[in-house]
Amino acid sequence: MTDTVLRSGNLMSGNYTAEFESWLAQKNQSNHAITCHSGTQALEIIARYYAAPYYGSAADPYETARRVLIPAMTYPATANAFITAGWTVDIADVDYHGIMDSGKVPYPNNYDAVCLVGLYGASINRDKKFWNKHFWIVIEDGAQHWLSNNCQRFGNATAISFDPTKNLPNYGNGGAIVTDDQSLLDFARDYTNNGKASKHATAGSNSRMSEIDCAQMMVKTRCIDKWQLRRKTIAAHWWYRLADDARVRCLIDYANFDKHSFHKFVIDVDNRDQLQQKLADRGIETKIHYRDPLHELPAYQHLQGPSILSPASSLASSLARRCLTLPLYPELTDLEVDYIIDSLRDCV
Repeated sequence: MTDTVLRSGNLMSGNYTAEFESWLAQKNQSNHAITCHSGTQALEIIARYYAAPYYGSAADPYETARRVLIPAMTYPATANAFITAGWTVDIADVDYHGIMDSGKVPYPNNYDAVCLVGLYGASINRDKKFWNKHFWIVIEDGAQHWLSNNCQRFGNATAISFDPTKNLPNYGNGGAIVTDDQSLLDFARDYTNNGKASKHATAGSNSRMSEIDCAQMMVKTRCIDKWQLRRKTIAAHWWYRLADDARVRCLIDYANFDKHSFHKFVIDVDNRDQLQQKLADRGIETKIHYRDPLHELPAYQHLQGPSILSPASSLASSLARRCLTLPLYPELTDLEVDYIIDSLRDCV
């Protein structure tokens, strides 16, 4: 496919791009999908679209910034996308699974939008009635969870990432917007190609996936269901092995296990850093997602929230000091899967 694309000379926005976008829309049970440079860029484009028509006057478009609520447990890119697009960002605490806690949002009408993050691949649909009732713009940062709950979207728009570490990985950056909003689609197509679609009536950027990337992604779409099944099988085995171990808590909510996308397998343990070193000594690399919640990072400490978040009071701060991510990917062999869980139980 790569050779075919190079021989054609059509390196951007060709047939493979259209085919991949069509697959994405159908997979997400949505009307539209458009690819872009990264998941962060996808979220920023969504944020720019929903900001532009609604904040300030035509004479002074930045007179009053819109306000969005995001969870404390997420990668900084979630906050950066909205800040770059001119929004005021507030941070909310999370529940025991790292998902924004609707019960900790006392004044939802103070916000123009909410951005939901299905941390580690968790389904966010369980509180959808609350979010849809109280927020007129619901945005999904679906970088980790877009394959959860059978890809059923309920927000106005979803940002997807194809980072090499994601369930459907590109060889480099890549992202997409999924939506039923035709106007958002038109805005995104114009924005991602420097305003060319509107004959440069508005400013934009250069934010596209290459035709080669999309061609290679179409090959991977044939494997995604098989990869997802393997991830689920590994996660189920580990969850079962840890179910009777009081020393370890899995952050996958078993009541919603089948709805999870199994992007990551994260545990909650005492003495996390010592355990990480012990596993490293056995050749098992682990990660921490995330070592610091947003409200503890220097760039975001000035941001407000529905309640005062501090290391002493927030659940997000507690989780950040205890969470550990085990290596989870479809290529793990059965021997490696058992070696990881046996080593964990020995070392914890």
